Amino acid sequence: MLASRVWPAEEYTRVTFETAKPVRHEFFAVPDPDRLVLDLEGVDVTDELKSLVGKVRPDDPYIKQVRVALNRPGVARVVFDLKSAVRPSVFPLAPAGGYKHRLVLDLYPETPKDPLLALVAPKPDPIGEIARAPLEEGPPPPGAAPAAPAEPAAPPLPVVKLDPAARAGKVAKARPPKVARLVTVVIDAGHGGEDPGAHGRGGTLEKDVTLAIARRLKARIDQEPGMRALLTRDGDYFIPLAQRVQKARRVQADLFVSVHADAFVQSHARGSSVFALSERGATSTAARWLAKRENESDLIGGVNLDVKDPVLARTLLDLSLTATINDSLKLGKAVLGELGDVNRLHKSSVEQAGFAVLKAPDVPSILVETAFISNPQEEKRLKDSAYQDRMASAILQGIRRYLAQNPPLARSRVVAATP
Repeated sequence: MLASRVWPAEEYTRVTFETAKPVRHEFFAVPDPDRLVLDLEGVDVTDELKSLVGKVRPDDPYIKQVRVALNRPGVARVVFDLKSAVRPSVFPLAPAGGYKHRLVLDLYPETPKDPLLALVAPKPDPIGEIARAPLEEGPPPPGAAPAAPAEPAAPPLPVVKLDPAARAGKVAKARPPKVARLVTVVIDAGHGGEDPGAHGRGGTLEKDVTLAIARRLKARIDQEPGMRALLTRDGDYFIPLAQRVQKARRVQADLFVSVHADAFVQSHARGSSVFALSERGATSTAARWLAKRENESDLIGGVNLDVKDPVLARTLLDLSLTATINDSLKLGKAVLGELGDVNRLHKSSVEQAGFAVLKAPDVPSILVETAFISNPQEEKRLKDSAYQDRMASAILQGIRRYLAQNPPLARSRVVAATP
């Protein structure tokens, strides 16, 4: 046993066992009290496997405790004492993203969590308390390069703004969008859990940066009259790309914003970017490379490929995205115009590529690269709470500018705003 990890969340708890070779397994449930038994063939009861007991947090929604023992020669038994009945899913993963072979155990509630509930019963989250989960300099992901020694503080990056023509028509920042109902914005914090995303030379993980900025953006949107926001994830756990899209469609989102802080093969690459979906191909080699890298998140984060969803497949593959892509480009242009006030721009126009997370056919969707975490100077910025605040504010201003020029149509199925 190379490693064991536990990723608790309200939506589901994931347990992973990493091994040098594939592991044969059997599992079964036992009621009264609820337990789940997992037998691992060819696995010894090592200190690493025993350490799983201490990795279960008291606030885990589904696991009460774990017991590990030798069931019979050559077979280790792991017993999960549960807080309630669950729907388990156990599946293997081939090596990916620096991980060796993994066996994944997902514990889902018997009644799936409905993202609409988060909008019906919003939780107060003042902006001043967003820093409740500061970035932690944890160990880099598997295969990561060792952290570089500390460098002197980097000078401020020059700001490169859009040309005047591209920024023409920019509305005053104080003017709220005029809408006839609540506008729902789904904010997607990229990566999470088993998928750390990109990493900086100083050990900063993309999944931590994206969640910090996403939380700040949500807090600001929730304070806007007639607007509300929903996070695809509000903790360190993995959500498959397709499920992120499904969440946005389930709450009938008006806009979808995916937050990232990616890396490039060249460490001097820098600047902020905005991407929209493309049906025909990427607008640059870098955009194509980035989309391929982001679309591989499911391989690293871990998705059960045996689960087929023909409805989702038709949604993502058969429906025309032309109108939605046009709106996405407008949204992207508005947001990009604001990012130029916070950081230099990597490109002065919205780029396009085949990002899987942007494929909601009826929700304008953009992917925001807040900065390059692979650039030592920009990594320092991404860890700074003041920069995170400015980035969240800039994205919000871009959303407000887009809505002022493209107010969403009223629809009876969405709760109307109070006059």
